[in-house]
Amino acid sequence: MTLPPGVRRTSVETSRGAFAALEALPGSGVPERCPALLVPGYTGSKEDFLAVLETLARAGRRVVAIDMRGQYQTPGPDDPAAYTLPALGDDIAAVAEALGPDPVHLVGHSFGGLVTREAVLSGKLRPASYTIMSSGPAGLTGPVAAKAAALRDAIPQLGLGRIWTLSLEPDARRRGLPQEIVDFLRERTLGNSETALVTMAQELLGCPDRVDELVKTAEDGGLRILVLYGEDDDAWDPREQAAMAERLDATKVVIPGAAHSPAVEAPETTAHALTDFWNQCERCTR
Repeated sequence: MTLPPGVRRTSVETSRGAFAALEALPGSGVPERCPALLVPGYTGSKEDFLAVLETLARAGRRVVAIDMRGQYQTPGPDDPAAYTLPALGDDIAAVAEALGPDPVHLVGHSFGGLVTREAVLSGKLRPASYTIMSSGPAGLTGPVAAKAAALRDAIPQLGLGRIWTLSLEPDARRRGLPQEIVDFLRERTLGNSETALVTMAQELLGCPDRVDELVKTAEDGGLRILVLYGEDDDAWDPREQAAMAERLDATKVVIPGAAHSPAVEAPETTAHALTDFWNQCERCTR
């Protein structure tokens, strides 16, 4: 996939291994504000944030989006224990530490929201702010949960290669996606660890509600939280996300015209909402 001029592929070396990343820097090349760390969802990758990276960096930040362990270009073992929420949360804390001494503005999209929450609750990561993007208080339910369970059950039987050929590629063709995007989706799908996808699906479906714990952590540490989601989200019900924001006493932003992937579907609006929130958080700590 072609990258914008201001975005480069890189690797973040951590105490828990290397993580494939996309990085954007301010036009000056010198970040003047706290960096941002963006974490994708299940079956996603760092490229899900591609449309917002330059805009976010323009405000004076280093912005890094990663593939989690076992996703696309970050390798992972065949051990399911590497892909539980606590293990993935420890990975995120290690990435944040590797980005430097300044606290990061942490963003978790979808399943990445559950993973980043784990990192925050562990106490191993103290972010400058925390954004829960298109994620809910607990595991998935309803039709989207059924799709995740179907993929989890199909992977051991068919393998990702046959799943791509029989289902995912025909769906991409029906949607009229450009050939470059189809090629990228194939590469990403086949790059995933099958063990990772099976275990992540189990975590995604069985995750308990830990919002009350996050409330206490935020209160004790003065952590400011943003709940951001599309008005037409079809994974976690928008009403459920609004209720979560209220429980957290969090800032809430609803992105018009977006569904489950605001950074893809409404990148400028999403980037400006994140930048405004991050700037407010930094003003409050000065």
